[in-house]
Parts: sequence; C-alpha cells; structure tokens
Amino acid sequence: MSKTTETQPSSDLRDFYQQGIAAVRARFEHQQSTRAAGHAAVHERAQLADELVRRLWQKYANDPKLRSGVALVAIGGYGRSQLFPFSDLDLLILLNGSRTELEMKDSIRRISQEIWDCGIRASPATRALSECSDLIAGNPEFTLSLMDHRFLAGDRKLYDKLAQETLPKLLQRDHRTLITRLVEITLERHAKYANTLFHLEPNVKDCPGGLRDVHVCGWLTTLYAIAATAQKHARPEPGNITEFQQANDFLATVRCFLHERHGRDDNTLYWQSQDAAAETGLALGHTGTRKVDASVWMRSFFRNARTIYRRARQLLEEAPRVRGSSFYDQLRRRNKRVQGDGFHIEHGRIIFDTPASVKNDPANDPDIVLNLFAAIAKHGCKLSSEAEDRLEPSLPLLATSLEEGPALWNHFRNILTGPYAGEALRAMHALGILELIVPEFLGIDALVIRDAYHRYTVDEHTFVLIDTLHGLLHPIETLPNGRPNLLFEWQRRFGSLLADLPHPELLYLSALMHDAGKGRDTPDHSKESARMAKNLFARMELDPYESGIVKHLIVNHLAMSNAMRRDIFDMETLRLFAEQVESPEQLRMLALLTFADIAAVHPDALTPWKAENLWNLYIAASNYLDRTVDDDRVKSRVSSELIARVTTLAPTKSKEIRAYLQGFPQRYLRTRTPEQVLSHFEMASKLSADEGAVELSLQHALPVSEITLVARDRSRLFATIAGGLAAWGMNIVNADAFSNGNGIVVDSFSFTDAFRTLELNPTERTRFLRSMEDALTGVESIEVLLATRTRSGKRRTPKVTVETHVTFDDSASSHSTLLQVIAQDVPGLLRAISLTVADHDCNIEVALIDTEGEMAIDGFYITRFGEKLDATRANQLREALIVAIARNDL
Repeated sequence: MSKTTETQPSSDLRDFYQQGIAAVRARFEHQQSTRAAGHAAVHERAQLADELVRRLWQKYANDPKLRSGVALVAIGGYGRSQLFPFSDLDLLILLNGSRTELEMKDSIRRISQEIWDCGIRASPATRALSECSDLIAGNPEFTLSLMDHRFLAGDRKLYDKLAQETLPKLLQRDHRTLITRLVEITLERHAKYANTLFHLEPNVKDCPGGLRDVHVCGWLTTLYAIAATAQKHARPEPGNITEFQQANDFLATVRCFLHERHGRDDNTLYWQSQDAAAETGLALGHTGTRKVDASVWMRSFFRNARTIYRRARQLLEEAPRVRGSSFYDQLRRRNKRVQGDGFHIEHGRIIFDTPASVKNDPANDPDIVLNLFAAIAKHGCKLSSEAEDRLEPSLPLLATSLEEGPALWNHFRNILTGPYAGEALRAMHALGILELIVPEFLGIDALVIRDAYHRYTVDEHTFVLIDTLHGLLHPIETLPNGRPNLLFEWQRRFGSLLADLPHPELLYLSALMHDAGKGRDTPDHSKESARMAKNLFARMELDPYESGIVKHLIVNHLAMSNAMRRDIFDMETLRLFAEQVESPEQLRMLALLTFADIAAVHPDALTPWKAENLWNLYIAASNYLDRTVDDDRVKSRVSSELIARVTTLAPTKSKEIRAYLQGFPQRYLRTRTPEQVLSHFEMASKLSADEGAVELSLQHALPVSEITLVARDRSRLFATIAGGLAAWGMNIVNADAFSNGNGIVVDSFSFTDAFRTLELNPTERTRFLRSMEDALTGVESIEVLLATRTRSGKRRTPKVTVETHVTFDDSASSHSTLLQVIAQDVPGLLRAISLTVADHDCNIEVALIDTEGEMAIDGFYITRFGEKLDATRANQLREALIVAIARNDL
C-alpha cells in the first residue's frame, strides 16, 4: 500500500466507503427480483468493510501498541462475510496477553470512531487469547460468534493460534455443553413467537424459520460433526441442501430489502413492506420487475421460511440426549420404544421399520402413513428426519392409492381426536399429505388475511384452534412463563363440556374446515366453507346426521361472537340466537368452537371477561332451549334466588336492597357477584341529596382494572368518565351502563393502563380517582383535562382503514333500540359517541364495548324518554354520529 493510502484522511475513507455502498445499493435495487440479490449485496458490503477496516488499521500502523500482539478478527455475521445494510460490524480485537484491554483502549477507540464516522455501526469486543479458551456460562453467544471468524489485520500468528488451536480445543472439550445451550436459547426464541413462523407480520431474522435459524443450522452441523468424531457415530444427514440454500437466499434478499426500506436494522415484514415487496416481485426469480398480489408473495415467503424451520427443527431434535437437560424434555414426548405397523417410535421420533430400498416401502402405504400420523396425534412424537425425507417423494404414490369412504374417515377421526392433533395436522400440512385428504385446505395454505386482529395465517389459526380445544381437557393453573393462567377456571368449565360430547370428532372436523372458505373470493366465508365441506363429506361418506352437525357448526361459527356484542340477557337477543341452534349438543359444540376460535386469534384475544360472557350466553341459551329462562327485568317474585344471594350478605338491609335492585336489567345481576352488587348498593346509599353527587371505586388489577361510578342519572355521565379515562391514557376494553327504576345508574369501565401509571405509582391511584370525580362533578372541565393530560401525541397511521357504520335495530330488545357502531378504534371514540347520544336526549341503558384489532365494535341499548327511537330520531342520530366520529378521527 502506498504512503498516500497509509495516511489517508478520514473524509477520503468515508467517501470511498459511501461511494462503494451506493454502487452496491444500486445493483441490489436492479437485481432484487432475483433470489441471490441479497447474498450478493451482503458479500459485497462485507468486502467493502474489509477494505475500509484494513486501510484504517494501516493508517495507525505506526501506533506501537498495534505493531504486534494484536489481531483484528471478523466474527459473527461479519465473520461469515455477510454484512446487511444496517447490521453491526462485529469485530474481535484479539490480544496475546502482553497488553491489557485498558492499555489498548485509546488505540481501539480511535479506529472504532473512524469506522462509525464512515457510516458503519461498529460492535467491537476486546479479548485476550486466553479468554477465548473457555465457554462463558452466561454468554454462549460469544463462543457461537467465534465459530464464524476471519482474519482482517494485525498479528497473523496470533489469529492462527486462535483458529487452529484455541477454538478447536474449546469446541472439542465443550461441544456438548454448547449444543445444550444453543438448543435452549433457540427454543426460548421460538417460544417468544408461539413456536410458529406463520405470523401476519413476521420477523425475518428471529421468527422460527428466519435467518437466525439458518445460523443455528450451521452451528449445530459443525458441533454435530465434532461430536460424531469424538463419539465415533454417524453424522445427521444434511437433507435437501439445494432447497435450503434457495430458501436462505430468499430470506437474505428480503432482509436486505427491509433494511433499505426502513433505513435501520428493522427485520419485521410489516404489511406496507409486504405490499412493496409484491410490487417488485422481490426474490421471486423473475427477470425485471413483475408485480404480484401481496398474499401470493407472502405464500412464497412462508414456504421458504418453512423449509428453513423444518431443517432447524430436524437438527434440534438430533441434539444428543443429555439426561436432565431442560431442552431434552421439550424435544421428546416419550423415552420408550412404541411399536406401530411398519414404523416405531423411539426417543420421541417416528422411524420406519424397513429401509427405503425394500420393495414394499411403508412410506408408500396410505394405511401405514395415516396410522403414523395418528400415532403423532396420540403420543405427541415427531417425524424423524429420515421419515420426513421418505414421505415427501411418496406423495404421487399415496395420491393414487388413497381410498376414500368410511375407512378414510376412521383414519382421519383417529388423527383429529388425538390430544396432539394440531402437531399431526401441521406435519401432514407441511408435507402436503393433509391436502391429499382435504384438498379444500390448500386454499388457505399460508394465507394472510389483513384485519389487524388475527396474528397468524389462516392455516396456522386453524391448527392453534384445534390445539386450544384439546388443551381444554387438561388446563394448567400456571403458564410456562410462571404467571397465573387467568383463563384456567373458564378452560375447566368449557373442558367439562368437551369431555361430555358424544361425537367430539365432529367438532374437530368443523374446526378444521370453518375458515376454508377464506381462500375464495366470497362475501360470506362461513357459507363458502360449509359448501366446500360438502365435498369432504361425500368423499368420507359421512352420514346425514354427522354432516348436518358439521355443516351447521361451520355456517354458524360466528353466531355466538356476534350475539356477545348484544345484551345476552335481553330476551330478544337470546331468542334470535337460540333459533340458530338446533339442539343442546350443537349448542355445546358451538360454545366450544367459539371459545377456541377467539383464543386462536392471538394470545390476548380471549380475556376472562369475554370467556365469562361466552359462558353466560351458553348457560342462558341452554336454559332457553329448556324453556326455563327468566324475565328480562329484575322483579322480586321471579328473581328471588338472585336477590337472596345479595340480601344474605346484609340481612338487616334486605328491604332496601330489594328496592335498589328494582328495574335493573337481568344482565346486571347475572354479570356481577353478590359482593359487587352489595358494594354498589352501599355506594348508592352514600349519595348525598346533591343531584351532582357521585361515588367512585377503583379495583386495580393486572392486566385489566375497573372503575365503577354510582350516581343519579343525568346527561353526559357516561361520556365524561370515558373522556377522563382517555385523558389518563387508559384503553377501555369493556363498559357497562345500568340504571334502576329509581334513576340510579351504575357505570363500570374495564381498562388497561398502557403507560403502567397506576401500577408503577400506587399513589397516583388516589389522584386518578380525584381527577375523575372532579370531572364528573364539574370542578374540572373534561375538555381541560383532555388537553392537559392526553399523551397520545401524533396518532400512528392505521394498518387497516375501518369504514364507519352506524346501524339501529328495534327488534333486538323489547324496550330499547340497539345502536351498533363499527369504526376505527382511536382514542376518544367512546366519548364522541356517548356525547352525541346524550346531545340527542337519549339514555344509554346498556353499553357493550368490543375491539378487534383496529376495529371498534360498540353496542348501545338506548332509549329516549323511556321509549325506543322512532325512525326520524334514529336517522338524525345516525347522521350526527357519523360527523362526530369523523371529527374525532382527525
């Protein structure tokens, strides 16, 4: 290198690097429709970084501290010669031990600073060679990063000692421990993503099947080779390397694209990024730009990620059986050998009894293959790598020899009813065997439906639903993360319904098919799913009774969810819903399907409140079918049992309690414990003669708290408390508004605290209540409170735009008009609605608040001077609400 280069100014180095990066970026943009564009770009970036780092090292070559005993080593992703646009530059400053890290600090800082100044985020680590000889228990990631190393500059002999002596000895000595830790941290990472790659907005690096799993495969392959040499046993077969590498190329191109698009190290494939990728046909292998639909492009993404995940899973399951290791318990279901027909289960893996070379290969026998998946469903075992590799090419033979009719239904029923049916169905789906039996399922393979509510693709949602159903039979009180299971009691109750079903296989079949119609362009996917299921019924020759139940469940699988958006204790609501249910058995199945369907949307979709509402609807509908339903409003003579539960707590005030309860809707007593009702009565008793008097109570809990207002009915109470909660940054998840015959209102709001204000600052709870009381009594203007307290700032752009719909239904209740509002869920929406209702002299009798993703679905039972709204008033209110919602959304 010339003297000029040796003393090159930093600005010249920066220009050299930035010009090189601009050229790399331009080539990538031109070639990004090809699979290999990403890896080509990251290798070019790494080469540019190599040249930059070496020039900088040469620039400071006269520094006596850098002349000997120091080597600059590329590790991690940079060590693999892969540098994504906004990834860190992983550098190891390797010392021979003659100098300390402190002595080297200034020299290293100067080089690191110049790297930063050139536009690269450096991540240097300084270690003596002796420090690289041991596995650090709490930091296995450093040793893993050392496995990908390259020499850059400095003392070559020192680097050779690391590469040829120190690191090989470390891996030879500690490979078993490193395998254990690598598998553990990989399983922990997978668990953060619910052990599935099928997220609507996946992380292309960290999700199961992401690029991190590519690295895991590389590390495990190296470690297994070391273990095989040490233990003198065969190494795991690598599988289809070509397909794996193509999938790796695809994901690398996607990650490059995301970095360039986001301008940072952000690896999440957001909806907008999916659209942009589809617009250019990113990584699909086309020549030039070829636009495809986003859902089509996402299917390509998921299929490539599935290839990587499959290989990672196979290697994870090949991990040595280390007795007592935490990962081993997760990887195996059974330690003993279980014999099947043509296969056996050993160490939790399915293994064929005979090799593929035999004439009658069991992998080509449909009966053996279906029995094999029934064994997976029963025992929770996995396919061995060899079994997967043999089943995949057997699909054509299986397709031609698969018999339909009752025999096929018997096989499939055994799979559906096994406790690990979800795992079996996923394995069948990944290999294409599920589609041989249920070709209707192909339409929802890796299908993305954008509604900002569902977390998973349609096929994965279906499998999670089936997992949830089977999990009801054995609920757990404590979750794997150590937290209490808030749904345990409800899972136990619904599980008792499942245990008593005479034909559970029909429920599971309905679950499998309930969303199949989403793969078709149709306005009603439920009816389309049922229509598609008819073909399945014919192939399996289900009798009319069985097919009738399944069809009914599929067509009506949203009926209970829709009914819960209304007052389930209103006779009309109950009657309309009950008319959709043909028998008690179908009601039980529908309740179970609804429970699992909501729970499978995303981990937080089914709250204890929703589960309780669903159970109450089931009980009420069951009573209705038995013709034992109560009247709508609380009357002493028909509600003696409900009232007695309250008066028993305060027998000396029985008369006053009965007077207080007169006129409340049945829903009030049904959805409140006797202790809560008594508490509300006591709050009402404390109200002063002042018309503006209010009583408030706060029940703080995680994740949902509740504030209750008791006051004499007057305009804008509901709107004021909704506004106060919005001002404090609280997210309302449910609200109830009740009034009795004497004009006493009980308004309850369940909310989450996004900023954790009340959790982290318990003293704020008193100030919170005082603030709410001041707003309700007029001491403080709610508008001022909103202006000074709101912390929402600039609203984020919604992922999905929700069109506002305002409807009225006079038939839903015998005494109220049902107002239903569907709108974009934004802060202040509930207040805008309730203010408008109050401005039109209407009273909210019952409010039912629900949110699905970014869509608010709010129902209000309203009256005007005690009567239903006439058509003129309803139209006026509709127009006013549309205007108010639009203004609030600005």
